[in-house]
Amino acid sequence: MITRRRLAGLLAAAPLAAPALGQGAWTPDRSITLVVAFAAGGGTDLAARTIARFMEKDLGVSVVVLNRPGAGGEIGFTELARARPDGLTIGFINTPHIVTLPIERRTRFQLSDFTLIANIVDDPGGLWVLADSPHRSLADLLAAARARPETIGYGTTGIGSDDHLAMLALERKSGARFLHVPFAGSAQVKQNLLSRAIPVAVMNVAEGVIEQRQGVLRPLAQMGETRWAPLGDVPTLRELGFDVVEGSMRGMAAPAGMPPAVLERLALSIRRTVEDPEFQAAAVQQNLPLRFLAPDAYAAELRALQARYQALWAEHPWRDQ
Repeated sequence: MITRRRLAGLLAAAPLAAPALGQGAWTPDRSITLVVAFAAGGGTDLAARTIARFMEKDLGVSVVVLNRPGAGGEIGFTELARARPDGLTIGFINTPHIVTLPIERRTRFQLSDFTLIANIVDDPGGLWVLADSPHRSLADLLAAARARPETIGYGTTGIGSDDHLAMLALERKSGARFLHVPFAGSAQVKQNLLSRAIPVAVMNVAEGVIEQRQGVLRPLAQMGETRWAPLGDVPTLRELGFDVVEGSMRGMAAPAGMPPAVLERLALSIRRTVEDPEFQAAAVQQNLPLRFLAPDAYAAELRALQARYQALWAEHPWRDQ
C-alpha cells in the first residue's frame, strides 16, 4: 500500500515530462497489445489486467492482455523484444527474470532490446512459516539450520528467482545452510507450506499477507529496503543484521527504438494510472506494493540490478544450487 504523501514523494523524485495532449501528441489509433510473460490467473497477470483497464480509460483505446508464458518468462519477453516499436505492443516485465535470464543462459533477448516505460510495483521478498512453527524468529530459524545443515527445506518459485537469490545471499551472510525446494509458482510454494510439506516459504510479502491476517502464516522477515506498511511490525533483513534486499519489480516495457513522443505518452498514462484513487484502491485490494519510476529512473534501476546479478553470477553461479 502507498500513502498519498509517499506517492507524492515518489513522483516528485522521478519527474516525468508530460507531453501536451493537443497538437503533436501521439495518440494510439487502434488497440494496444499488452504481452504478459506468465500464465493467466497469477499475480503478474492480475496486476497487468487491472492496470490495462485504467490505461484504456486514459488512452481511449482497448489494451488487450496477451499471455505468453513459458521458460521463466523468456517466451513472452522474446515476443515483446521482437515486436514493432510503434507503441501498439507493450509488455509487463518482472525482475529478476528480465535481467537474470540472459546471465544464466543464451536467450533471444537482452535488456538493451527494450524501451523501459515505467515501473509500477515493487514487491519485497519475505520469509514465511506456519503460525504454529517452532521457529519463532529468524534467529531461531538460522540457529536450527546451522545445527542441521541442508535439512530445513525452503520453497521458492524456482532456481534463479528473486526468492532463491535472496536465500543464497542470506546463507552466505549468516553461515546457515538450507535445502532448496523449487516450485513452478508461488501458489505451489504456499500450498506446500500450508500442507506442511516444507517448513519455510520464501515468497513476496503480498503473496502471504492475506493468510497472515487470517492467522495461518507468520512472516519472520521482509526483504525490502524499508518495511512494507501492511507488515509494519515485521523487521527487514537489514534491520536484523543481514544486508540482503530482494524482491520483484513489475513494470512496463516496449521494444527498443520506440519514438520518444510515444514513450512519453505511455509513461504519462501509467503515471496517471498510479495517481488514480480508484486504481490505488484496487492496488490495496490486491496487495500491490506500488512504486512508480519514470523511464530514466526505471532504466537506471534495472541497469544497476543487471550489474549486481552479473557480479553475483561470476562469484556464485546459481544454476545448480
